[in-house]
Amino acid sequence: MRYERNRLERLLVSRAADGFKAEVIERAPERATAHATATIDSSLFLAAQKAGLSDNLTMELAGIFGWDIDFALDIRRGDRFTVIYEELFLDGEKIGNGDILAAEFVNQGHVYRAVRYTDASGRTSYYAPDGHSMRKAFLRTPVAFSRISSRFSLGRKHPILNRIRAHKGVDYAAPYGTPIKATGDGKVIFIGRKGGYGKAVILRHGSRYTTLYAHMSRFARGLHSGSRVRQGQVIGYVGKSGLATGPHLHYEFRINGVHRNPLTVKLPAAAPIDRRYRADFEQKSRTLLAQLDLVRQSPTQVALNAD
Repeated sequence: MRYERNRLERLLVSRAADGFKAEVIERAPERATAHATATIDSSLFLAAQKAGLSDNLTMELAGIFGWDIDFALDIRRGDRFTVIYEELFLDGEKIGNGDILAAEFVNQGHVYRAVRYTDASGRTSYYAPDGHSMRKAFLRTPVAFSRISSRFSLGRKHPILNRIRAHKGVDYAAPYGTPIKATGDGKVIFIGRKGGYGKAVILRHGSRYTTLYAHMSRFARGLHSGSRVRQGQVIGYVGKSGLATGPHLHYEFRINGVHRNPLTVKLPAAAPIDRRYRADFEQKSRTLLAQLDLVRQSPTQVALNAD
């Protein structure tokens, strides 16, 4: 007997000496290379949708460049992007999309490029053409696609206390309950109520860096003082606890205890490609970068090969 669990898996049940045995048969989809390019008029998602990108691919695109571009603040009309990605087919029918293989994002005139590469050890990541990782030790923003309601300032008038008071962080306005992500790998050194911050979490990242997340509605389940967290892990949810006029996240970034502007501080980079794999990376990335150039120059006339 044969059962189709999904488009890529079939369950084969057959008789055996002691009863029945079951075997999962996996089907590998065919992969084809596709491309999309667009100029942003109003929003990234609308431009991507018009270019034929799914929401998942758009989120992946934002994730690739999210260490360099604040997609809540930095996007401008006229910014543009080009993406080379995989499409998956089964029996001649498209069943979904694969990964982004290469991408270019032009933000306020600055060109960012990234190539997906898997080294011989099986590690996969995105790298700039010079081999440096697109990842940084910290994400630029802890809340996806939110709006900045108050910037870092040493002389802001507090909306509740009604007096001049330094605002040593950035406020991200977002709907109540929006997930808040740890901007870097670290350890929880405080979790609980903290005066005007309301429900807050403080993370330590190595010996020099700490980040603070305030005005939460609640904490992530299982999080406690001493917990280890990974970059991008949800640590809590947007609220308006403490001295807050509406739901938002107050985020602080400190180096050696000194407050720094989270929007402009230079973030430490992750490790570049290992020297052992540099030649292989350069060879494979050369083809993808050439495809990016072709698509950007003639977006409606380019046919890309999957090999």
